[in-house]
Amino acid sequence: MKIIADANTFLAVALNEPEKTQIIKLTTGHELIAPEVLPYEIGNALTAIMKRHLLNPDEVTEAWNNTQLIQVELRRTNIREALKIASKFNIYAYDAYYLECASNLKLPLMTLDRRLMEVAREIQIKTIEVL
Repeated sequence: MKIIADANTFLAVALNEPEKTQIIKLTTGHELIAPEVLPYEIGNALTAIMKRHLLNPDEVTEAWNNTQLIQVELRRTNIREALKIASKFNIYAYDAYYLECASNLKLPLMTLDRRLMEVAREIQIKTIEVL
């Protein structure tokens, strides 16, 4: 099975968050797909975490390297359609990129973001819940 995975799932694994084991279990043997903005979103999130003094520069680099070990196919996003989703549900464009990707490819979405999961369900996208 192919799964659309958002940036927070990659970060949870790379930063050894409590959800890491469950994410690995749910994705083992499956192909991960994400919008082509994934690496940029991960980089931005890591520097945001560093700015809050929760990671030092070496830890940012290590976390980045860890995310690069995860196999993922990056896909182009229809930004116009994603912006329609973002506008309709008052969410960030970055979140809408994952929804557009999942909707377009008719694949389930894995996210740790509760609001993103709610919107996905509302627009008939199957979700994979990480407990």
